[in-house]
Amino acid sequence: MTNSLARHTPNASAAHSGSGWTRWRRELGPTGVRWVWWLAVGIMLCCPAWAQDTPRKPGEVPAEVSAEGKAYLERLLKNTPFGTNGFDFDGLRAGMGSRRAPTVEGIRLTKAQVGEIPCEWVVAPGAETDVRVLYIHGGGFISGSGGFYLPLAAHLSKAAKCAVLLVDYRLAPEHPFPAGLDDCVAAHDWLRTHGPEGESAARATFVAGDSAGGNLTLATVLALRERKKPLPLGAIPISPVTDFALESESLQTVHDPIISAKTMPVFRDHYLPKHSPRDPLASPVYAQYENLPPWLIQAGEHEMLRDDAVRVARRIRETGGKVTLEIWKGMFHVFQSHDPLLPEGREAFDHMAQFIRGLVPAR
Repeated sequence: MTNSLARHTPNASAAHSGSGWTRWRRELGPTGVRWVWWLAVGIMLCCPAWAQDTPRKPGEVPAEVSAEGKAYLERLLKNTPFGTNGFDFDGLRAGMGSRRAPTVEGIRLTKAQVGEIPCEWVVAPGAETDVRVLYIHGGGFISGSGGFYLPLAAHLSKAAKCAVLLVDYRLAPEHPFPAGLDDCVAAHDWLRTHGPEGESAARATFVAGDSAGGNLTLATVLALRERKKPLPLGAIPISPVTDFALESESLQTVHDPIISAKTMPVFRDHYLPKHSPRDPLASPVYAQYENLPPWLIQAGEHEMLRDDAVRVARRIRETGGKVTLEIWKGMFHVFQSHDPLLPEGREAFDHMAQFIRGLVPAR
């Protein structure tokens, strides 16, 4: 089959010469030429956003939603978002506390302990273990676990060729702010000198996380600066919670198929029972961002936290930081965690990988 295909594929020089084109057309015949032409036209008309040879760079998102993305969103919209008809605290904890197997083949999982904080390394084949990402899971600050995020961490490790450390930080309401944040700061300090194989120096570190973990990604980097500790080379907040004053317009205007905006006051009251919602380490939209590493922020069009992402990106720019913001058309809350990955999810991981690898120093 391969040899047969090769015989009917013109090389670059022949394709641009009259004799090469003539030979190719003669071999295909009139029907074959018409078939190739209509195929090319069909791709351009039906899939304009996805039919391109050059990969998009971070900050460049498709103008159209993939067919798979449209179908998946339609299915999601038939569901009732979590928190619409009451808040099932125990159900949320049970679901997001479960352990999901990674879908990337050959993943190596290694348990670790940072003081009293349980962690787990996720390493894909070919990953450079001195390039390390601290990944902070979501769950509204009251639920979630590293085990639930094994598939996402595996995709990130494979795409960026890095080692990913999942941290099981302390959860509210048993451990309100800033307990979880302190655990994330400690975990970043630790991975600078410890890798999957044991004690060893990191060549580069990054922080990433989604939803509540996106909030903690922002807050961890801010706290590292505030506490005069070494900073990561970059950070990736995904669908982050950034304003516990709950002033983002999308909380009122966007129908989120994953989670209801009614949940936000519940999360806030558990996480900040006696603390100002405008503390920059709790609501990073109020922080100052000078002298910090660059950020890549990703969010979906159809999520209640969309404007939290937009507003914190604006704040970063206004206060002297560097940020790339991606709002993915047709996507939803933490679409990168839905396995098998949609085309948008695969490309989002590719953007994370480009962002990370573009900041890793040469050996």
